[in-house]
Amino acid sequence: MSRINPFYFVFLLIFLLLFLSFKVKEAKVELDKANDSYKESVKMGSKLSELKKVYTKKLNLSSFKSASLTQKRNKTTTTITSKSIDIKVLNSLMSRILNGSYEITAMRIKRLNESKVSLYLEIK
Repeated sequence: MSRINPFYFVFLLIFLLLFLSFKVKEAKVELDKANDSYKESVKMGSKLSELKKVYTKKLNLSSFKSASLTQKRNKTTTTITSKSIDIKVLNSLMSRILNGSYEITAMRIKRLNESKVSLYLEIK
């Protein structure tokens, strides 16, 4: 009966150790890539949720009912017009719009008298 040479057994153990260490290194690299991808997707998700909050915030015109504002919505734009609006109401409306993240494509304000103006505002 022949016996296994101890040199072969040690060689096999060293080979298995090297093979497993290479596999562990590859797994670490893959884990790092997955971690980076996860962190990037979390950042993107938080950016998208912030943008969603900003762009889904609708312009609430209920507090401006006395100003007789008319609002028309298309697929891409919202148009707000008023033939006669009080300057204080206009100031509050403009502070709300200009402090928000709206893309204003057109704006016309014409003074009618000391306390009234006409307004045309187009928001994208």
